[in-house]
Amino acid sequence: MDEESIMYLVFTLLFYIIAFSVIGSIGHGAVAILILVLLLLGVAVVLMLNWADFILFPIFTSVMGITFQPSANYKINKTQDAVIKEVNGLYYATGFITANLYAYVFKLETSEVVSDNDRIAAAPELWERALISISFPFKYHVFAAGLDVQQVRDELEGKRSYQEFQLSRAIQSNANEVTVTDIQRKISSLQAKIDRISAGEKPLASLMYIETSAIGISEKAATDALASQVRALQIALSGFDVDLTQVRGRELYTLFKFNFAVPTSFAEAAAYFDQQK
Repeated sequence: MDEESIMYLVFTLLFYIIAFSVIGSIGHGAVAILILVLLLLGVAVVLMLNWADFILFPIFTSVMGITFQPSANYKINKTQDAVIKEVNGLYYATGFITANLYAYVFKLETSEVVSDNDRIAAAPELWERALISISFPFKYHVFAAGLDVQQVRDELEGKRSYQEFQLSRAIQSNANEVTVTDIQRKISSLQAKIDRISAGEKPLASLMYIETSAIGISEKAATDALASQVRALQIALSGFDVDLTQVRGRELYTLFKFNFAVPTSFAEAAAYFDQQK
């Protein structure tokens, strides 16, 4: 959650704290209970809007028919999944899909040994095969930044120590073999990451997403065409080890802003994307 969101959340909850403190002077009996229930519902809604706004906010805007204008001549539709622009009577709808890599499996954890050279050589063919059915253009964005080596190493070593503690407890309690093997696999994975950093590899963080636009003679025609394109991309790229989810709500606006200026640090960028995963 970014600092601005935290500030709004704190001030909103502060209002409810004050309301709870004076509820006794507002009414008694059934009236006080009703006010308390309404306040609790209000707190629940505030928390849900901050941690699940990509689900709840589009529902609210769809029911109320609310749209937003992120920039001059642009509009975010009421379902919060497309940025619309009208040009000479034609409508352009732009949408975004997350394409972040899942946590990949280290070679130490797999039974099949495939060299990096073989993977690199096969990549162009796999990419071409995946996109052969796509008949429209799209952009694949990669926002990357190098991380602090010592900070990442300390974090990995802390996770490894915790897993080693879990392994010790599992062995002492005579846990089943599946549990012990799973913990050992996690330790091997963490150790492999630490070894790669020790060998000089600099840890890199990235945010990846796909952008595509559709055109129509009406706003509905454009958004319908966009939905078809999003589905086509999700099917075409489903064979890759990536998370393919259409972006909605606040993060849609954030990605739209990235077309004009990117954040100055990865921490700032990552703060925008801690909700929808």
